[in-house]
Amino acid sequence: MSMGILGRKVGMTQVFDENGKAVPVTVIEAGPCPIVEIRTPEKNSYSAVQLGFGEVKQGNVTKPVKGYFEKQSAAPKRWLREFRVENTTDYQVGQEITVSLFQNGEIVDVIGVSKGKGTAGVMKRHGFGGIPASHGQSLTHRHPGSIGCSSFPGHVQKGRTMAGHMGSDRVTTKNLKVFAIDAENNLILIKGSVPGARDGLVMIRKTA
Repeated sequence: MSMGILGRKVGMTQVFDENGKAVPVTVIEAGPCPIVEIRTPEKNSYSAVQLGFGEVKQGNVTKPVKGYFEKQSAAPKRWLREFRVENTTDYQVGQEITVSLFQNGEIVDVIGVSKGKGTAGVMKRHGFGGIPASHGQSLTHRHPGSIGCSSFPGHVQKGRTMAGHMGSDRVTTKNLKVFAIDAENNLILIKGSVPGARDGLVMIRKTA
């Protein structure tokens, strides 16, 4: 349970460190994120801070959502996400969370939704080796092979790795390093890749 910030994945590039070595980084536009609501154990049975992020057209906001933001005296935001924290006394509604929450060299976790790849076979989805391309095999080179037994248990077991929908899952990449912070432009550079497509929402939190 640690505080974090919401951001938009801008893309990847490379920068040079103090030794002149090229370092691949992901550029994320993070914040400023206003605190929309604070969850407390007395009222909600848990402690959390709810952040808003992203501009949204007034015409695209439904009446229930607009009423919720008006109740909190906040402007409508495109995304709402919560961060579990142990103590909410340090935060208040309306307070803005910025990239200054992090420091250069800090270790963070990044949460995003992976790219959707549609229906995929077992070789792409699970890394199967496939069936030999010789010895009479035809039309089955990328098939999974046997998926169960006939006598016992007599059915395909639940959870069997098979072909199906791939991607569009919530993914957490842990222990990533903050390479640099540009507080003036609300940018944070994280070493390596982070889950999600360009312009997708990501959550950056301090590593527990």
